[in-house]
Amino acid sequence: MGCFSCFDSREDEKPNLHNERDHPNESLPTAPSNISRLSSGGDRLKSRSNLGSRKESSSPKGLPDVNIAAHIFSFRELATATKNFRPESFLGEGGFGRVYKGRLESTGQAIAVKQLDRNGLQGNREFLVEVLMLSLLHHTNLVNLIGYCADGDQRLLVYEFMPLGSLEDHLHDLPLDKEPLDWNTRMTIAAGAAKGLEYLHDKANPPVIYRDFKSSNILLDEQHHPKLSDFGLAKLGPTGDKSHVSTRVMGTYGYCAPEYAMTGQLTVKSDVYSFGVVFLELITGRKAIDSTRPPGEQNLVAWARPLFNDRRKFAKLADPRLQGKYPMRGLYQALAVASMCIQEQAAARPLIGDVVTALSYLANQAYDHKDERRTKEERGGRILKHEEGGGSGCKWDFEGSERDESPRETAKMLNRDLDRERAVAEAKMWGENWREKRRQNAQGSFDGTNR
Repeated sequence: MGCFSCFDSREDEKPNLHNERDHPNESLPTAPSNISRLSSGGDRLKSRSNLGSRKESSSPKGLPDVNIAAHIFSFRELATATKNFRPESFLGEGGFGRVYKGRLESTGQAIAVKQLDRNGLQGNREFLVEVLMLSLLHHTNLVNLIGYCADGDQRLLVYEFMPLGSLEDHLHDLPLDKEPLDWNTRMTIAAGAAKGLEYLHDKANPPVIYRDFKSSNILLDEQHHPKLSDFGLAKLGPTGDKSHVSTRVMGTYGYCAPEYAMTGQLTVKSDVYSFGVVFLELITGRKAIDSTRPPGEQNLVAWARPLFNDRRKFAKLADPRLQGKYPMRGLYQALAVASMCIQEQAAARPLIGDVVTALSYLANQAYDHKDERRTKEERGGRILKHEEGGGSGCKWDFEGSERDESPRETAKMLNRDLDRERAVAEAKMWGENWREKRRQNAQGSFDGTNR
């Protein structure tokens, strides 16, 4: 496995990102001149009174009337904001370098400052990509880039501060006094993260492949609203007749799609696989790779796949820290989505838009473990055979009746050879049924108030 950069795992679980500076043949997004030159801010100290509001704009080639805007900070400003990068301001460390909490003197805004480690795994290339991507891309589920600093050989990125840290902080190695995430919050985080990917894949033009989707790159605000961060490895996706982008294999062991790791051929389905791994982390509470576990359980995907084929073992896939406080039917549906996303064949995976439809339904099915009657009903959730047969062989019955509970029937739903079209239809069906019920309820409420 050491043949691929993607598989150079480390025991300290730091983000496993690799420098691409020695590979000039890889294409970078067309950078506007102001970002390519990386205006330092230090050469503008004569007009420091305007630093708090200064922006630079330009239109990159190939994108009509797109404004690139980023605040330019001097190193002195960011040193002041972080109290000279003192240890008490330190938040964490990744492939780019160290991250510090700070507060802008001019506005009082809380910020997170990433300082490039000049001896680290990333460099000017990733710095450029990050500034460009987050200046062009704006969405409620993407972290907000406030600005950057390029004084001399200093390279720093300034983001909005996300007070709850990363999703990884709330899933793994929790201290005894820290409450685990409940089921509702996990589904809400999954749906939000999927919407961030959907924006990159379907709304951005040209599409963007994130390439480093993992739990440590999903940041949370006070309400556990997720935002994708760290775009240093992002790539513009294929356009026109091209089906993929060929590139050096980069990413983190345990999250890389198998076809990408083997061939270097990158598609949006590579991100879908990585999303499926993170979704499994949310469901199971396990790490993507955990060398402390027994052999056979160290790789999350390899451990989970056999369990998908036996309904009697589904409960083993739920995080023990949930203490059974989850809807059994919701667990089945979540496992179905995860199973679709981690298919070995890229063509068998759903598009992220279909995943968003399914997860939006799951996130809006509020679960209250104190409601015994609701719990009983949820645990009575059933699976029905498709009338036309074939495909995944089952569909969800929201009324809770069941015609066939056999493990063989369930295996048809979750086995590794799911028919893509029918599997995607399942996911869309859940979302469409939910939307229709909401529409009918809203219509009924309107009629009742106008009689």
